[in-house]
Amino acid sequence: MLDELEKLHAEAQQGLHAAATSDDLSTWFRHYLAGKGQITLLTRQVGQLSPEERPVFGQQINVIKKELQTAYESRAEELKMAELEAVMAADTLDVTLPGRQPARGRLHITTQTLRQIYRIFGDMGFQVYRSPDVETDAYNFEMLNFPPHHPAREMQDSFYTNTPDVILRTHTSAGQIRAMHEYYPEPIRVILPGMCYRNEQITARSEIQFYQVEGLAVGHNITFADLKGTLTEFAKRLFGAKRQTRFRASYFPFTEPSAEMDVSCFLCDGKGCQVCKQTGWLEILGCGMVHPVVLRNGGYNPEKYTGFAFGMGPERIAMLKYGINDIRQFWGNDLRFLQQF
Repeated sequence: MLDELEKLHAEAQQGLHAAATSDDLSTWFRHYLAGKGQITLLTRQVGQLSPEERPVFGQQINVIKKELQTAYESRAEELKMAELEAVMAADTLDVTLPGRQPARGRLHITTQTLRQIYRIFGDMGFQVYRSPDVETDAYNFEMLNFPPHHPAREMQDSFYTNTPDVILRTHTSAGQIRAMHEYYPEPIRVILPGMCYRNEQITARSEIQFYQVEGLAVGHNITFADLKGTLTEFAKRLFGAKRQTRFRASYFPFTEPSAEMDVSCFLCDGKGCQVCKQTGWLEILGCGMVHPVVLRNGGYNPEKYTGFAFGMGPERIAMLKYGINDIRQFWGNDLRFLQQF
């Protein structure tokens, strides 16, 4: 078998030098060194040798395989450089041809929706106010009139940190008190956009992180009519001038009275379809008059000041507007989805 090995070695060296292209070299590699190559197959016949011949043969075949592998890599580099020089020598590049159009980035659908919301409320005189993602229990719950037994305080809803009473905010409403403390005693008209976090099961309808846009207005003689007028105008600008709105009674600890706002379905024009579940209406946000306790915690005297607040999810609005049925697509980084917007 040593004679056969030496014969294959000489044959492989000759074939390696004869390889003129990368394809020839690939064929050579498959014939000699690949998993079913001639030299590789010889290693499987070691068991047929006598105990005295096995170490000698094994050592020799390892030396030959290493030598051929090194020669193969060197020859591959030579051929690669030669082929590149041939392409350059052929002058195949026509510099007068127009270049390829570079791929351009685009804004994420959530960012687009957020900017639409900013623009609409900016026209109404609202300013953007930023509040921190990491909040204390006091700002996130206590000063917003959440009683100690409220289920939103439970561990399954909130992400708690190692520091006592410090959590990732579960809603942008946590910024309401901060805004009041900063603006007092001046009137307030702000929106508070940002990321929120909740310890929930990820499904087609819920995520552990999502955007919210909170709205807050505080001043003298602000009424529920001001709230309805502001949000109705917002809905018409975002979804179209023909959109109808309605308000349904609801409950939030930090507003009283509280309501949820629906718009007439823009897909079926209020006639009823699968998206609006045949009702003709789509829920887009929650709202209400700022609770007197919250006003007092923010430094405002509820006997002199009133205000309204609202909160909406940009991803939910985008899902309704474009008929998206899975919120996980916003975070999946699938270009086939993102390039549609």
